[in-house]
Amino acid sequence: MSARIEEELLSRFESEQQKAMLNILFTANWFKAIQSQALDPFDISMQQYNILRILRGAKGAPVNMNNVKSRMIDRAPNATRLTDKLISKGLVERERSIDDRRVVHLMITEKGKELIIAIDKRLRPALKEALARLNDQESMTLNMLLDKFRS
Repeated sequence: MSARIEEELLSRFESEQQKAMLNILFTANWFKAIQSQALDPFDISMQQYNILRILRGAKGAPVNMNNVKSRMIDRAPNATRLTDKLISKGLVERERSIDDRRVVHLMITEKGKELIIAIDKRLRPALKEALARLNDQESMTLNMLLDKFRS
């Protein structure tokens, strides 16, 4: 990967703001490629991995489907289908709420926890190398600027 977005895209930009937006999108796809490559051997998508991470973060407590959807990085409309695949692989369990049959609760299984540990062992070194390009102060500045875009 070249260091400058102009060289990567062989393009000029209308403004620095347009360049920043395209740089964000291009860099996000670069990070996705790193993650996707690490996930390939596990036959799991980035969205499925995200669901597993959300459920792991609940520390064994059931999480309703709407909560999972709202916490997803890539808020896919097909989260139920993604979850169904995780259930069929034995990575997630689903149960209906006793109080409200419309509410579905999800929990990660032991097999799901073991898979996340295996994925993390492969993914963390790849991301660590990429993330080491920014120091803490640069990362804080970038986070502040990205938050400003969404505020």
